[in-house]
Amino acid sequence: MSKALELSDVTFDNEVKISTIPVLVDFWATWCGPCKMQIPVIDELSKELDGKVKFAKVNIDENRIKAGEYSVSSIPTLLLFKDGKPVERLVGFHQKSQLKSILEKYI
Repeated sequence: MSKALELSDVTFDNEVKISTIPVLVDFWATWCGPCKMQIPVIDELSKELDGKVKFAKVNIDENRIKAGEYSVSSIPTLLLFKDGKPVERLVGFHQKSQLKSILEKYI
C-alpha cells in the first residue's frame, strides 16, 4: 500500500491546485503491473523529499473526471504540479533517480 495521499475527483483541487509545494500525482489502477512497480519508488522519494514535495495518487477507475481532465490515457501517468499547474508529464514506469532529478528542478 502506497504512502501517497489518496485523492478523488472531489478532493483533487484542494490538495493539488492550492498546494504551496510541488505535487506529484500518480494516476494508476489496481490491475496495472507497472503502477505496482512504481509504488515503492514513490514511497522512497516521499521519505527523502518530505516537506518539499507532496505525493498523491488517483485511481483512474474510481476517479474518471480528473483522469479525463488531464488526458490520462496510459498508466502509470505521473503529473507534477507547481503552483496548481501541471509542469511535467511522465508516462510509464520511471526509476527513482529519474524522478528525483525531475522533482529537484521544481523544489
